[in-house]
Amino acid sequence: MTNSMAHSRGRRNPADGRAPVRRAAATVGVLFLVIGVLGFIPGITTHYSDLKFAGHDSDAKLLGLFQTSVLHNIVHLAFGVAGLLLARTVSGARTFLIGGGAIYLVLWLYGLVVDHNSGANFVPFNGADNWLHFFLGVGMIALGLLTTRGGNRR
Repeated sequence: MTNSMAHSRGRRNPADGRAPVRRAAATVGVLFLVIGVLGFIPGITTHYSDLKFAGHDSDAKLLGLFQTSVLHNIVHLAFGVAGLLLARTVSGARTFLIGGGAIYLVLWLYGLVVDHNSGANFVPFNGADNWLHFFLGVGMIALGLLTTRGGNRR
């Protein structure tokens, strides 16, 4: 079956010819958007009535585990939008994944050194957030590097 026949029968290539790094950045962007939205949904976010705009005293927890605030959710939404916008080009997608991963590693380090009960923990972070930030940072950087090893495509 030729490529044109597959297209005419509605069997389009789900990758749509995009470079793997672009697909990876778009996927990560969508995940950040989903997480940002879920942070505003009572039930998925436990202690929702304790959700504060920012600060260590926001006792709301996404999935009952990750401390969150309105600001924290907005950051996830902004990262999601950035991921989708930067996924439009190979260089943008790579920048989002590697640069965003580096930002998450800095957040991990910040979360390790900041007193979780102080005003400096303004986003806020807890231990679960810290380790999630570590794995996000490493994972995003790995995606940015591994999906661009074979050369650039559209």
